[in-house]
Amino acid sequence: MNLPNKITIARIMLIPFFLIVLLAPLDWGSVQIGTEHLPITHLVGALIFIVASTTDWVDGYYARKYQLVTNLGKFLDPLADKLLVSAALIALVELRLAPAWIVIIIISREFAVTGLRLVLAGEGEVVAANMLGKIKTWTQIVAISALLLHNIPFSMISFPFAKIALWVALFFTIWSGWDYFSKNMHAFRHSK
Repeated sequence: MNLPNKITIARIMLIPFFLIVLLAPLDWGSVQIGTEHLPITHLVGALIFIVASTTDWVDGYYARKYQLVTNLGKFLDPLADKLLVSAALIALVELRLAPAWIVIIIISREFAVTGLRLVLAGEGEVVAANMLGKIKTWTQIVAISALLLHNIPFSMISFPFAKIALWVALFFTIWSGWDYFSKNMHAFRHSK
C-alpha cells in the first residue's frame, strides 16, 4: 500500500462525509453573499468535494513521479473518481440543484465506458485515460463545485456560470464517451 493508493483510499473515504454533510438534516445556518443565501452545509460539502477532487491530481502526480503505479492504483483511481462524481451528481439532484436527465446521461456514460474497459481488459488491453477524458473529468468537477456553491460569485453579476458549466460537462461527457467507443469498437467486432 503505497502513498498514492493511500491518497486514493482517503478520497473514497471522504465520500460518506461529503454525503452526510449535504444530505443529512443538519441546520448550520446560511451565509448571504450578494443576493444569494448559501447554506453552510453546501459550502462545507463543496469544500470537501474540491479537496477530494484535488487528491486525484495529487495521487497521480506521486504515482508517476516516483514510479509507484500499481495495478491496485489503476483499479482504485478511476473507481474513486466515478464514485465521487456520481455521489455528488446524485446529491445535486436530491438538492434540486441539477436536472436528473443530465445526471442520468453522465452516470450512464461512466457505466458504459467502465463496461468497455472490462471487455478490453478481458482481451488483455489496458486503455489509459486520454486528454479528452481528463477534460471531461475536470469540467464535471468545475460544474459540481459551481452548483454546490449556488453559482457564487457569478450570481452577483447574474451570470449563469454553474448552468453553463454543467452543459459544458455534459458536452465533454458525451464527446469523450463517443471518442472512447469509436476508438475501441474492435473489441465488439472480434468478440465471439
